[in-house]
Amino acid sequence: MRKMLIAVAGVLAGHALATPAKAQLPVGVDAPAFTTRAALAGKEMGFSHAATLRRGPVVLYFYPKAFTSGCTPEANAFAEAMPEFRQEGSSVIGMSNDDIETLERFSKEECRDAFPVGVADERLIEAYDVALRDSGLASRTSYVIAQDGSIAFVHSDSDFRSHVAKTLEAVRALSN
Repeated sequence: MRKMLIAVAGVLAGHALATPAKAQLPVGVDAPAFTTRAALAGKEMGFSHAATLRRGPVVLYFYPKAFTSGCTPEANAFAEAMPEFRQEGSSVIGMSNDDIETLERFSKEECRDAFPVGVADERLIEAYDVALRDSGLASRTSYVIAQDGSIAFVHSDSDFRSHVAKTLEAVRALSN
């Protein structure tokens, strides 16, 4: 697994240099396990990090607020790329501290029924070190979690446009 993480880091090293340093969990550590309330296709569901990892790598992306100018196009982009993520055997879940009713609408309208979005409470936001100042919101941070539960890639950037391409590249590097 270490060789795989080193390969992912090498493939993506150029991206890291272009990204300003921010607080986040480092590559190689175990991702905090969690369960949460989530929504998919407008319906509430439970989400288990551990159960999802049993099926393959997980792209866990945090975003500040549903239905905003950056979070809406980011969700649209992840939805459009879902066939590629699935082809690589990975799952995607978006996380924010929005309430479940908002996430039900967001999952239908902006995630286009393609992937779940979950409730990230303060404890989860702290566990993944993605707190956006003292706002209670999550920063725009994407993690790729390898099937063994370790963090294989992290990208934190307030500009949503690079998150899908970079996480898909990291997922592909895991399967090579």
